[in-house]
Amino acid sequence: MGLKMSTKKPLVVILGSTGTGKTKLSLELAARFNGEIIGADSMQVYKELDIVSAKATKQELSTVPHHMINILNPHEKFTVLEYRNRVLPVIDDIFKRDKLPIIVGGTNYYIESILWKILVQEPHEKLDFEVGVLPNNEHKLSSRELHEKLTKLDPVSAKRLHPNNKRKIMRSLEVLYQQGKKHSDILEEQGNGSKSGGGLRYDNVVVFWLRCCQEVLNKRLDDRVDKMIEDGLLEELMNFHKLYNEERLKDNSQVDYTKGIFQTIGFKEFHEYLMLNQEEKDSELGKKKLEEGLEKLKIGSKRYSKKQTKWVINRFLARKDRQVPPIYSLDSTSLPLWEKCVAGPSVLIVQSYLSKTACEIQPIPLVEKESVPYTSEMTYSCKVCDKVLVSSQQFEIHMKSRRHRNMLERVSKIPK
Repeated sequence: MGLKMSTKKPLVVILGSTGTGKTKLSLELAARFNGEIIGADSMQVYKELDIVSAKATKQELSTVPHHMINILNPHEKFTVLEYRNRVLPVIDDIFKRDKLPIIVGGTNYYIESILWKILVQEPHEKLDFEVGVLPNNEHKLSSRELHEKLTKLDPVSAKRLHPNNKRKIMRSLEVLYQQGKKHSDILEEQGNGSKSGGGLRYDNVVVFWLRCCQEVLNKRLDDRVDKMIEDGLLEELMNFHKLYNEERLKDNSQVDYTKGIFQTIGFKEFHEYLMLNQEEKDSELGKKKLEEGLEKLKIGSKRYSKKQTKWVINRFLARKDRQVPPIYSLDSTSLPLWEKCVAGPSVLIVQSYLSKTACEIQPIPLVEKESVPYTSEMTYSCKVCDKVLVSSQQFEIHMKSRRHRNMLERVSKIPK
């Protein structure tokens, strides 16, 4: 399959770490160019937790049409495949109405699923069984047991996945059971010469990458957490816990914050505080657990922002094995200079795409770093430390670590 039909208007994509101003820019561009916003955030697709997931306000949501926000109830399952299948018709419809589609969000694998033909199931295909449920109740097996099963059925896929990554292990098994073919084989066939996936889906795409000095961003994220508290974060968390989480925890011996909205950064961090009764919440213990939750939220937000930056570099800028759309870097470090550094340049770039004229602002070049081909994205085992590492880089770091050296020294002293 070739690219989708050329469109008069471009598909605009806004990338960037949490706190860099993606929502602000999307609203401005949508208002300026008669656009509609498509959310690409795996937590904002769910209703509830509006504050902690940093959704646009109700007023902002009402100013321009929004899609893929508040579409699911907290307990519903949702995959990147389902996201893509819902979004593609939305984009086509926006184009048909001669409006500008603007994809914005921090879940970069959602965005990848739209830009590239990288997923196994196509929109017209129907799932044979419920997502997340395997035949013979295999989904109830432990992650390690499922990994052993995948190793026997599709060793290439198993070799790429950490034995504890149950979600991805189950996905490979789902594909195998649905399609009757190994997930690794399908991805290889689908790649069209690229080991990371298929070609671009659209031929008229402009990508804006909002960037911010990490030191400034860290302070901004800390301030945002404080502002969340002022806006009613604790009340939101306690109400959500009472409505959706208490019964769920009663029914499960293990706490699971790895699925759906329950994995939101800012909810699971407050687990110990939320589990206290009101008297305990008001005690010194409660105050301590609350402070710990706030600190975990701040640390988690900063860690996630760095992860998002690395993702853009590795998956968008460093790919030598697939075509990459033009990516324009916009510096949002200084909010007083927003118009000069972000809003103004982005408007000029979109106008150049609409008028099909040259623009003095150029996209950033791809980085020289060699991308990791699909067949080399492997897991590595350190038998001395009984540890599994994903990627050769992590393995090399571990082998040079103090922990590994200490373990080697300890093992060498054991009588043989």
